[in-house]
Amino acid sequence: SGSDRVALTADSRGHFVTPGSIEGKPVQFMVDTGATVVAIGQAEADRLRLDYRSGRPVRMGTANGVTEGWAFKLRQVRLGDVVVYDVDAVVTPAPMPMVLLGNSFLTRFDMRRDGSQMMLVKR
Repeated sequence: SGSDRVALTADSRGHFVTPGSIEGKPVQFMVDTGATVVAIGQAEADRLRLDYRSGRPVRMGTANGVTEGWAFKLRQVRLGDVVVYDVDAVVTPAPMPMVLLGNSFLTRFDMRRDGSQMMLVKR
């Protein structure tokens, strides 16, 4: 059944970092309202055994210039007790310390921020 809401607390730098899972495997997420989709580093995507290479090649602008990534769909993304299905994602060759939880996930929720607290309520 699961829940329809999840509460997050900002860390000392104001980032909302939280454990969750992709396709049932544990990951660390960081909420990124500036990211269009969920963004996963290639090393992490390989560790999760995601089938991103069957996705669509995309060109991505990074701090180091343009690079090639892959756009594909995640079947299942879980945050706390909330599960979201068919979430657009991109895999980037750039090493990333965490999975960026972008708007393809966040727009499924009403976001309410109150200081260091954020509540995501499923729409």
